[in-house]
Amino acid sequence: MSRFKGTKGMLILIVLVCAVIGYYYYIANKGADNPSEEEYVEVTEVQNVLLRNLETDYPPTPKEVVKYFAEITKCFYGEKYTNEELEQLAVKIQQIYDDELVAAKEQDVYLQDLKDDIAQFKKEKYVITGFYTSSSTDVEEFSEGGSDWARLYCTFYITKDKKRNIKSQEKFLLRKDAEGHWKIYGWDLVE
Repeated sequence: MSRFKGTKGMLILIVLVCAVIGYYYYIANKGADNPSEEEYVEVTEVQNVLLRNLETDYPPTPKEVVKYFAEITKCFYGEKYTNEELEQLAVKIQQIYDDELVAAKEQDVYLQDLKDDIAQFKKEKYVITGFYTSSSTDVEEFSEGGSDWARLYCTFYITKDKKRNIKSQEKFLLRKDAEGHWKIYGWDLVE
């Protein structure tokens, strides 16, 4: 009788070990065959910039507007993208421009000028590798002509032939629109 208990005990132990191994195998391979399981996809810098919804996530300060401008500009002159992404970037950057700046050029002329400028930049083997905006304390805000204005600087770091580093500083002028958003009114290269 005691021998039966031992055999019965061994059988129960073997069944339990098989059940544990089977369960482990099931859990380990559960996601492998499941097509609804999400896979991680690497997002490029261009796609990251394009993902920003400016209707719900508009940059709140002049510095953040210029920073977003610089991120898009870095994509134009330093990243790889499709023609469709280039056109989307052009639309995105115009969303942070003042209405007067956008109205200064027709859309197709603006897009062609942008493409020509990028082609010339790449032909000369320039690449924007980084940027730095003025600190928040260096942003000059003032009122004039019934509008609120802001002035600040952004420095772009440019590489030529992957060897020579160049700094290019630009001065930006922004105007607050009727919705309270800061929009780029214009910019100039600082000599």
